[in-house]
Amino acid sequence: MSSAQEHPDHLRRSLSNRHLQLIAIGGAIGTGLFMGSGKTISLAGPSILLVYLIIGVMLFFVMRAMGELLLSNLEYKSFIDFSTDLLGPWAGFFCGWTYWFCWIVTAIADVIAIASYAQFWFPGLMPWIPAVFCVLLLLALNLTAVRVFGELEFWFALIKIVAIIALIVTGFGMIAFGFQSPSGHHAALANLWNDGGLFPTGVGGFFAGFQIAVFAFVGIELVGTTAAETADPTRNLPKAINSIPIRIILFYVLALVVIMTVTPWRLVQPGRSPFVELFMLAGIPAAASLINFVVLTSATSSANSGIFSTSRMLYGLAEESHAPRGFARLSRAAVPSYGLLFSCVCLLAGAMLVYVVPNLVTAFTLVTTLSAVLFMFVWSLILIAYMAYRRKRPHLHATSSYKMPGGVVMCWVCLVFFAFVLWLLTLQADTRQALLASPVWFVVLAIGYVWKGRRAAAVTAPVREEG
Repeated sequence: MSSAQEHPDHLRRSLSNRHLQLIAIGGAIGTGLFMGSGKTISLAGPSILLVYLIIGVMLFFVMRAMGELLLSNLEYKSFIDFSTDLLGPWAGFFCGWTYWFCWIVTAIADVIAIASYAQFWFPGLMPWIPAVFCVLLLLALNLTAVRVFGELEFWFALIKIVAIIALIVTGFGMIAFGFQSPSGHHAALANLWNDGGLFPTGVGGFFAGFQIAVFAFVGIELVGTTAAETADPTRNLPKAINSIPIRIILFYVLALVVIMTVTPWRLVQPGRSPFVELFMLAGIPAAASLINFVVLTSATSSANSGIFSTSRMLYGLAEESHAPRGFARLSRAAVPSYGLLFSCVCLLAGAMLVYVVPNLVTAFTLVTTLSAVLFMFVWSLILIAYMAYRRKRPHLHATSSYKMPGGVVMCWVCLVFFAFVLWLLTLQADTRQALLASPVWFVVLAIGYVWKGRRAAAVTAPVREEG
């Protein structure tokens, strides 16, 4: 067997429409919905519904811009490729490495979360054991074939969907039968506006909801990293992106409506999962164990997505000479195995470091805020690349079968919105710390880019002299 047959030179289109739809859903439903929604409800009250809707609408336009760009040239494997092509090598370098770091940071939080969820059933278990086991298991499965990643995400996302639909059906059943809680409160839609109206905590509370809610949406762009491995992308990519608004309304808005109609918003405990509370009220004693299982699979799904996307980013960076060439080498299964191994080593190292931080809550706030800031940078680059595409390739836009609605105007609206969210992050001390730390990453990247340029110039100089 020849070397070319043993090691393919391109990624295979092994992800079906079924995989892509569930990957997109899994990316849109973060662990934050299950565990963080209690805190967002206590901050913003019923106005949190508007927060999720606004963020969802803005990110839908980002996804539509990304979709038109990826389909304008099927040689584009991810947003690294169109960023490099339309904005220059610096954009591909900054976008790819930032996205890689985004997922490493997010996956570190997920792995630590997995360790804490495992302790629910095994309280005496050392936390590093489930963390290491999870990473090694996901690494082994991802090394086999991209189809395995697709199957894992399919089932992980399905568990999340079933849990949310069960919550919505149970909640509406409780409303229909006039359920009364032990505290004497009746389940009714009027609970959404009877206690202080839609904005009971004022504009300040409404704005505070954005800080946490943005992190719940990170990973929504994951469908863009699967472009090179998607069968029939011209048909399947638009279907996955177009279903985003339905998912946001169903999974976020309806779930939160149900929670706040069964339990008045003031009674929602910020430190507890409102999903567990609702199932407990419905008389399901195993609710805590069930939701713990759902959240465990949700965190594992996110870590799995992180391992997948970081390896594909390193592959794309190596293809553009932004990373060591070894990361572009594919295994027999057409998987970027060196990128997978490197990302998993970084993930484990990061997870071990967090265990030495005295206050884990502080660490998690810093990690999630930093992640949200960096994801917004990537989303903004996608929009800027789209505006460059409209300027440089008007003929491709004119013939596109998947035009972004609103075009350049909506790009500016989304960019202003991201700037507004960054300003909101300056209002709280803990989120402000992470925001102030984020420029350090870009300074490191700038130094790396300059060093790479000088190294490339030093290699080509002797060739010019010989010529």
